[in-house]
Amino acid sequence: MKLKFRSASASDLPGLVAMLADDPLGATREQFTDPLPATYIAAFEHINNDPNNELIVAEYHGDTVGMLQLTYIPYLTHQGSWRCLIEGVRVHSNYRSQGIGKLLFEWAINRARLKGCQLLQLTSDKQRTDAIRFYQQLGFVASHEGMKLKL
Repeated sequence: MKLKFRSASASDLPGLVAMLADDPLGATREQFTDPLPATYIAAFEHINNDPNNELIVAEYHGDTVGMLQLTYIPYLTHQGSWRCLIEGVRVHSNYRSQGIGKLLFEWAINRARLKGCQLLQLTSDKQRTDAIRFYQQLGFVASHEGMKLKL
């Protein structure tokens, strides 16, 4: 399968929010309405205007089939290296289990390397057991205990 990867545009937003909402966890926290809430538009503008963020879509024959956000973070630890954080990973429900997730991550890993990152990290909700197994198959290791504080 040959995918095209590109930066998301504002016209992609409805489809991206639909993908984010199209699973049991996303359905409880996203708001896919027409029109979209202004918070999504503001978030897109911030991401789009930040040189350390990329919102990437994967296309197959013109259809948006996947997405992820890459955030590049400079650190003093690890001798002042950069790392890449992956968030908001989704594959369209009509295209799951076809290898798109693997291709999306191969692209993201190569992109992080090109940006000079020494480490790639992500978090996944513990309820997403299939996603966690997928990340482990790609070589990700649960080497740290992650914590979050809702504000």
